[in-house]
Amino acid sequence: MQKRKLGKSGLEVSALGLGCMGMSFSYGPPKDKKEMTALLHAAVERGVTFFDTAEVYGPFINEELVGEALAPFRRQVVIATKFGFDLSPDLDPRGMKGAPGLNSRPEHIKKAVEGSLKRLKIEVIDLLYQHRVDLSVPIEDVAGTVKELIGQGKVKHFGLSEAGAQTIRRAHAVQPVTALQSEYSLWTRTPEKEVIPTLEELGIGLVPYSPLGKGFLTGKMDEKTTFDSSDFRNILPRFTPEALKANQALIDLLARIAKQKQATPAQIALAWLLARKPWIVPIPGTTKVNRLEENIGAVAVELTPDDLSEIETATSKITVQGARYPEKLEQMTGR
Repeated sequence: MQKRKLGKSGLEVSALGLGCMGMSFSYGPPKDKKEMTALLHAAVERGVTFFDTAEVYGPFINEELVGEALAPFRRQVVIATKFGFDLSPDLDPRGMKGAPGLNSRPEHIKKAVEGSLKRLKIEVIDLLYQHRVDLSVPIEDVAGTVKELIGQGKVKHFGLSEAGAQTIRRAHAVQPVTALQSEYSLWTRTPEKEVIPTLEELGIGLVPYSPLGKGFLTGKMDEKTTFDSSDFRNILPRFTPEALKANQALIDLLARIAKQKQATPAQIALAWLLARKPWIVPIPGTTKVNRLEENIGAVAVELTPDDLSEIETATSKITVQGARYPEKLEQMTGR
């Protein structure tokens, strides 16, 4: 597995990480713990060193799973987690209906970190993200609190998730930001306008989540696809039958390039991200070893300038249908 550094921070991780959310949260019921532990071990064996979780995933059970499964490999892996939500006992398991409110007050961050350290069975969090920007707390106070935690040896690196360019600048001025995690893929290109140039200027890495469009870019879905009742894609405008049908043009493009490269659409989607910048590290999630291996195979797929130009020309003619989140959740991004 190739390695990459997240910006100028010096934090080196595998070129592809593993998003662990779907093992416990959002994509149907939590998966079998033994099977997910085996999957996490399989990822380490195949060279993955970067694992992504959050206290809200479950809530809490994903951190516990990741902590327990990766305990034998602690010295060779980088674990990222997130704070920023108020987690009450009546939280909907999908984390969407009656979604938890934001809370990035300094005392809450400190409490969240203590909980994450315990569940992850670690002494220091490698990369700690603010999950969503909380407009009721100045980002300087958030960055200052994480700076304090870094000084105490409880956190190594500071990250933001779904933050806008100005917020990134303000946070970075207080405590250098190692990475921004945001949705970025061939069907979600919002970061290209302002965020990616800002990251390049400041030397901050980008960690795209949902790099396979929550499964859509694998080419395994169409307008007839249905999801488990507890799958949060049921509430996403981009996953209505009409939107799935309209967005097939993107899959047709990926399939065409994949055929030329003797690869799969998912591998092309990931290879495209890897080709964008050397400091981009996608974190596709999966619950299956064969998909893990397919995703890792993307690292070996080389897209030439001509390939990238062909993709750019084709995608410029495709308008993706459907918002990526319902309005309430969309409002939490890019601020």
